[in-house]
Amino acid sequence: MGVGAHMSISGGLHKALVRGKELGCDTIQIFTKSNIQWKARDLTQEEVDRFTQTRDETDINPVVGHDTYLINLASPDKETHKKSVDSFTMELLRSEALGLPYLVLHPGAHIDKGEKWGLKRIAASLNTVFKATKGTKVQVLLETTAGQGSNLGYMFEHLAQIMNMVDEPQQMGVCFDTCHAFVAGYDIRTKKTYNATMREFDRIVGLEKIKVFHLNDSKNDLGSRVDRHEHVGQGRLGLDAFRFVLTDRRFENTPKILETPKGETKGRSWDEMNLATLRGLLKKKS
Repeated sequence: MGVGAHMSISGGLHKALVRGKELGCDTIQIFTKSNIQWKARDLTQEEVDRFTQTRDETDINPVVGHDTYLINLASPDKETHKKSVDSFTMELLRSEALGLPYLVLHPGAHIDKGEKWGLKRIAASLNTVFKATKGTKVQVLLETTAGQGSNLGYMFEHLAQIMNMVDEPQQMGVCFDTCHAFVAGYDIRTKKTYNATMREFDRIVGLEKIKVFHLNDSKNDLGSRVDRHEHVGQGRLGLDAFRFVLTDRRFENTPKILETPKGETKGRSWDEMNLATLRGLLKKKS
């Protein structure tokens, strides 16, 4: 089925795989560097080899990369924009070196320049990145966003417009976040609304572009545009929404990754509990 969670790289990139294996993940998501710094030292061949060996030993596949939250490819500030482009270029190259198939990207926030300007800025930034990383195979996945503040990507049209403006559309895909899509106004709580939302996505973007799911429940309601993740089945989405994704044969081989709150409950990690809930939904259906 391919379910997993975002894993910490503390102590080394390969440690994320070890943690994922201990948790029972089929797939995991990682940052390729510190999430709170712009720069990072170059990866050593020893680090790459150890990561590759550990991935083979744990049989966790695929490993999905996620960009650091400092990056804003739509930033109107020249310094922040340059740092964002340079950092994302580095992260794409790190993902390539590690053999990751995907790097998830929060499209960006236009601040006060307007959505049309921001979408063009993101596409132009990606063109700069792709030019600097020519020959890489890693696909950049635009994540559906909640639309909080001036963040772009909360409308399916935003994703389509960015992909239509980049020079390397074959290197682009989508990461569909259930919480973000829901608070952005796309209902998936009933079979009828789930099907309607997926038809809408297919019409505007194309279902084949969805390469990864983030399975998160939401603390906030439909259309609130407030990004607050909740444990599976304990938020405003409810269990049925996750069942629809998990049992949709079109996404049978699409990685599904938790970004739910960390911590423990009743002596077990929340990641373990949420993974068990997801697998229970699939077992109940079959």
